[in-house]
Amino acid sequence: MKHNAQYSTPIPTRWIGPLRLIGDVVNEEVSVPLATYEKPLWPSTGRGARVSRHCEGIRCTVVDERMSRSISLRASNAQAANQAWQSIVARKEELETVVASTSRFTRLLALNKQIVGNLLYLRFECVTGDAAGHNMVTAAADALQGWLLQQYPELQYSSISGNYCTDKKVSAVNAILGRGKNVVAEIEIPDELCRRLLRTTPESMVRINTEKNLIGGNIAGSLRSANAHFANMLLGFYLATGQDAANIIEGSQGIVHTEKRDNGLYFSCTLPNLIVGSVGSGKSNEVAEEALQKMGCRESRAVGDNGRRLAAICAATVLCGELSLLASQTNPGELMRTHLVMERT
Repeated sequence: MKHNAQYSTPIPTRWIGPLRLIGDVVNEEVSVPLATYEKPLWPSTGRGARVSRHCEGIRCTVVDERMSRSISLRASNAQAANQAWQSIVARKEELETVVASTSRFTRLLALNKQIVGNLLYLRFECVTGDAAGHNMVTAAADALQGWLLQQYPELQYSSISGNYCTDKKVSAVNAILGRGKNVVAEIEIPDELCRRLLRTTPESMVRINTEKNLIGGNIAGSLRSANAHFANMLLGFYLATGQDAANIIEGSQGIVHTEKRDNGLYFSCTLPNLIVGSVGSGKSNEVAEEALQKMGCRESRAVGDNGRRLAAICAATVLCGELSLLASQTNPGELMRTHLVMERT
């Protein structure tokens, strides 16, 4: 065996849908790819997609978007760190100029800080066009750090990534301030469709979301998260479209909210840390490129529109899988029976 030989084992991938999306980002039917070894994920997410086609559709709203990188600096004491921060935040326009010099598309949105002892943590939040923006915001942070060390000789280098970002880790700060796209996916399902396609009722869906996701997640100590399996759909979608798969860690933080309404069930998935990009690292892969093209995420649009489109489609996919799994769990035994049948075919 040659030690330098390269081997590739393609992950089983299927297209599901189409999903019917509505809203100001995507307003059409779109099929999506999921790469996974968990066979039941395809028909389960497909069932959610079928529901979307029989009602008005899944409304996706991009609430916010930003990519963050934090640096850490050392001062002699907390007072010096705080004085430096007061000066730095007052010079935001100069920092914006430094960031703009690193890329055609990177723009500084906001600064946040934490002071721990003599350590100053600065979190830079930027827009990065259609890219997820990991490298772009790191390049910006690197340039800013160099500029700050020149302007403030009383500060010393600690780290280019101070974990206040926070990258590929579950945290409260990302769920609060956002990292990537903050997307809300919503659907309203009439009573009759709940019974016919999901084999459940709106009342049962509200109850299981409260008892499983909200209360169960709370006693487990879930951090700003209340969902059944966002990570399943995220990983399948990320692998199929050339995303950084480790970002499902913060991406799977999210909340399912349900209501019984006069006309049926209101069901929503909120994903505050959805990190995806239609360009950048990983997108040169032929399979990923083909998937992005088929979903209409490589068209000639205004900067950022393809990235927002991809995020909306991803959030809708998460909703489809979450809706189907929760519906199955309202019926005793259904989840296990389904797995036993599908995992063996």
